[in-house]
Amino acid sequence: MKNKIIITGAAGLIGSEAVKFYAKKGWNVYGIDNNMRKTFFGEKGSVEKNIKNLIAKFKNFKHFNVNIVNQSRIEELFEQIKPNAIIHCAAQPSHDKAASIPILDFEVNARGTINLLEATRKHCNSASFVHVSTNKVYGDAPNNLNLIEKEKRYDFADELYSFGIDEKFTIDQSKHSLFGASKLSADIIAQEYGRYFNMNVGVFRGGCLTGPQHAGVELHGFLSYIVKCALSNSHYTIFGYKGKQVRDQIHCADVVSAFDCFIQEPRQGEVYNIGGGKENSASILEVIDMIEDITGKTLSYTYSDTHREGDHICYYSDMRKFKNHYPAWKKMYNLERIIKEMVSYE
Repeated sequence: MKNKIIITGAAGLIGSEAVKFYAKKGWNVYGIDNNMRKTFFGEKGSVEKNIKNLIAKFKNFKHFNVNIVNQSRIEELFEQIKPNAIIHCAAQPSHDKAASIPILDFEVNARGTINLLEATRKHCNSASFVHVSTNKVYGDAPNNLNLIEKEKRYDFADELYSFGIDEKFTIDQSKHSLFGASKLSADIIAQEYGRYFNMNVGVFRGGCLTGPQHAGVELHGFLSYIVKCALSNSHYTIFGYKGKQVRDQIHCADVVSAFDCFIQEPRQGEVYNIGGGKENSASILEVIDMIEDITGKTLSYTYSDTHREGDHICYYSDMRKFKNHYPAWKKMYNLERIIKEMVSYE
């Protein structure tokens, strides 16, 4: 019997990469994606083309146009498939957008997650379950750390954070954005299913997860969107913090290979930060310079003093815990390679 995996958000950035990874490994892959990105972000955010491409390319991939909020339909699928593993990528992913659709945001991010976990508990409780969380569960608390302002970026002043933010960092008493709050609800409930029900659940708190197929838009997908603006001569707006705000970038292929390490050797209710780390971190200003060096194109941009609510001034992921648990995992993409691949893809 072939291994079976359910991947939610199967047509999105991480989901589609996971579909390709497991389909090529010979698993039977079942994708759940109802293209809600189009609802969130309009036609530019649509993943319909991705769905069609995956169906055409992989004979061992089956797509289900199902909303994860639909509990009865999710129950039916899990009872029918009984997967060996689940990678849960589906989400409302924008902290800006969440403010205008708070109920829908919570339904998708929190209710959808518990639906999937409960279906797993009932029908395949020994399966490995990967929950894709976010660094926004830490709210804006990282902004309270002592920072050094350099010419084109901020950085942490305290030696304790020389490797970045780790999993022990506070998730409480800060502004998360409504997106961060709904994702934190899902994060905690996923941990609880692992710890309370002794299920193989891993929670991965992503920094900036990216890749060439990322359908970046202004409200979500910073690196992808800024590359698209540069290549199409479109105007870009920097929101606050002098453009010196820092993020770490990790390629979707490196993310999925990390998930696979967990799926092969799962733990119960474990939490990991996942990102490019300090070596793959850059500010908006630094990214603009890198794009110009790589493409020769000068980005047209303006600056707005208004920063996004709950945004991080400086954030990069301390991945030492995951690397300690899974020492065979290696990151294959540095930041320059990521950008060059995006440029070629466009």
